[in-house]
Amino acid sequence: MLRICFTGQDLGRVRFAQQPDAMWETVLSLHQLVRPDPFFAAWCRRTRAALAAVGSGHEVRMLTALAPRASYFPDFLTPAGGAGAEPVLHAGLDMVLSTGRDRLRADIARLVEGRSRPSAWLDEIASGRVRALRRLGTVLHRYYGVAVAPHAAASAACTHRDRQRRVRDVLQHGSESMLANLGPTCRWKSPVLEIDYPVEQQLHLEGRGLTIIPSFFCHDHPITLALPELPPVLVYPVARKPLWIPEPAAGAADGPGLDELLGATRAAVLHCLGVSHSTTTLAARLRISTTAASRHTAALRAAGLVATERRGVCVRHSRTALGTALVHGGHSSVLEGV
Repeated sequence: MLRICFTGQDLGRVRFAQQPDAMWETVLSLHQLVRPDPFFAAWCRRTRAALAAVGSGHEVRMLTALAPRASYFPDFLTPAGGAGAEPVLHAGLDMVLSTGRDRLRADIARLVEGRSRPSAWLDEIASGRVRALRRLGTVLHRYYGVAVAPHAAASAACTHRDRQRRVRDVLQHGSESMLANLGPTCRWKSPVLEIDYPVEQQLHLEGRGLTIIPSFFCHDHPITLALPELPPVLVYPVARKPLWIPEPAAGAADGPGLDELLGATRAAVLHCLGVSHSTTTLAARLRISTTAASRHTAALRAAGLVATERRGVCVRHSRTALGTALVHGGHSSVLEGV
C-alpha cells in the first residue's frame, strides 16, 4: 500500500505535467517488454522483432537488469524535471548521466540487495565510471528510438485527452475530486491518497505539492519514487481501451501476426466474423464445437474485438471496428480513444 499524505497547502499545489516524461516512458516500456499486459501485446511482439533486427538483444538485457519489473528500480533513472512540454529524451538523459557517484552507489546497492553476484556492468554504473555511463546513454537512446519514439504520436494523443479531462475535473470540482477519480487502485480518504502498491510506502508531501505525470506505458497502478526526499511525483496510467494496435512499420505485411497474438483458432474466428455469424454457423464454418466457438467469441468480446447481438432466440457475432483494424494491420482510427 502506498499512502500519500497531503496538507491543505499541498492540495493547492497539485500540478499536471503537460506530457509524459521520456525517461519514465522508457523504463515502464521495458517492463511491458519483459511481461506485457494484454493492452501491449501487439506492441511487444513488434518491438521485440524490431530490437532483434538491429541486434539490440544484449542491450535490452542490460537495461532490464538495471530497471527490472519489480518493486524497486533505481530512482536516478527517472529524474525530476524531465516532463516538459514535449516528451523529449535528451533532457532526462542528460540528468541521468549527470547523477553523482554517491547517488549511483546508493541506488544500485538497493537494487542488488540480496543478490549473490550482481553483474559487472551494474558495479561499473555504481562506481560512476565514465565508459559505463556513456554506454548506458547510448543504449537508452537506441532503445528509446526503436521502442518508444515510433509511437510518440499515439501516446501523446492518448495522454493529452486524459490530462485534459482530469484538469477540467480539478477546475470544476477541486483537487480532491480528481484524486478520488484517479483510478480503480486509488482511494481518496482525506487527507490521504491510498494506492494499491507492491510494497508498503508512505510519502509525506509536507507542503511540497505533487506533480502528476500521465503515462502511456504505466499499467495496473500509479507509481512514485522510492526516496521520500526527492521532489514528489505520481506517474499514473492514462485511461485506455482493452487493446492497442500500433501503426505497422512502412512496408510491413498486413496484420500484426494474428496467429501469434491470439492463437490460430481465435484468429480464424476473428477473420470469419467480418460477416455476422451465429455461434452454430461459426462453429460449423470452422469445424469446432459450439462450446469452443462460444468461448472464443466471449474472449474476443471482452477484448473489444467482437460485438454480440441477440435476435430472438439467435445470437449473432460480428467484428467491431477495432477487430477489423487488427485483422488489417491497424490504422490511425484505431487509436481514437485508446
